[in-house]
Amino acid sequence: MVALTPTGQPAPTQSFYEAVGGEATFERLTTAFYAQVADDPIMRPMYPEEDLAPAARRLKMFLEQYWGGPHTYSEERGHPRLRMRHAPYTIGERERDAWLRCMRHAMDEIALTPEYDKVMWEYMERAADFMRNA
Repeated sequence: MVALTPTGQPAPTQSFYEAVGGEATFERLTTAFYAQVADDPIMRPMYPEEDLAPAARRLKMFLEQYWGGPHTYSEERGHPRLRMRHAPYTIGERERDAWLRCMRHAMDEIALTPEYDKVMWEYMERAADFMRNA
């Protein structure tokens, strides 16, 4: 993935991860996301752990790796195998929409520039659709 400059031009020496603020941005994103999940009647039951911190850490590591940051996710957990890891959960349109609602709130909270927000949001929508299994 090639990062974009604020004018939409490629920034080949900087990853998207670096361009949006690196670890601090992804920490803020996942913290904001899981704050929404904790109170969401559709999403919360899909997270069996009492403490959402491990799930937040996994999502943060995955997103960091996807966007050009550290490969900690793969080093610790192997290939992402997202559909397989989510197979035990029924993910239909309702669940997808709830996930996207929580993520949209989190993305609004971190307030990326419009260009970066658009790129990231398009990925989130594709990923949410890809996870549907019902």
